[in-house]
Amino acid sequence: MEEKKPIILTKNLTKVYDTGAVPVKAVNSVSLEVFKGEFTALVGPSGSGKTTLLNLIGGLDHPTSGQVLVNQVDISKMKKSALIDFRLQNIGFVFQAYNLIPVLTAKENIEFVMLLQKRSKGEREQRVRELLNEVDLLDKMNDRPAQLSGGQQQRVAVARALASKPAFILADEPTANLDSKTAGNLLDLMARLNHEENITFIFSTHDQRVIDRAHRIITLVDGAVAEDQLVAQPVDHS
Repeated sequence: MEEKKPIILTKNLTKVYDTGAVPVKAVNSVSLEVFKGEFTALVGPSGSGKTTLLNLIGGLDHPTSGQVLVNQVDISKMKKSALIDFRLQNIGFVFQAYNLIPVLTAKENIEFVMLLQKRSKGEREQRVRELLNEVDLLDKMNDRPAQLSGGQQQRVAVARALASKPAFILADEPTANLDSKTAGNLLDLMARLNHEENITFIFSTHDQRVIDRAHRIITLVDGAVAEDQLVAQPVDHS
């Protein structure tokens, strides 16, 4: 039987910020494997390195030392232009502040990634309708972000992250700006996508509701992994 390979592999991953008198080791020699279908939460106190680790995995920041391999490709050695294209094809992002483009409609925000990927118009339109239906916003496709509630904007952001059919989705505090009911609905959506479509999610979070739904909880303290706990096995659709 062929051994399963991780979709994310970090080796002695370290990030040092040298901005003051004393260098700060935001991520300290982190080695992790993440497999397809995981629903993983990075947790820990503020300043523990959660967001920095997420940014390193997503290629939004460069490590001081160590490696990040995505589907066995070492992105830590990539040049900027190659890395931008790799992220576009392989990684979806959901941010705390939604990061939707204000002048574009919900449909256009979701479609934007596929335009960059040079997908055909027919393919783009079919995928957008599928995703808007998935996040229950088909009736809001022509609304701009300012016309949507916070929860609706974050659901558009999830749809946009899924548009490129990425290897995994990184979600940085995605529920932080949402009320309790809206956050619960969003998490139900992401848990369903994980369970039914085997979409891999990695969260950076303080939110207990996210932690309660996670299959794996990785606790960071001072940039290092203090605990790595498997709570439930990911669903294997292979």
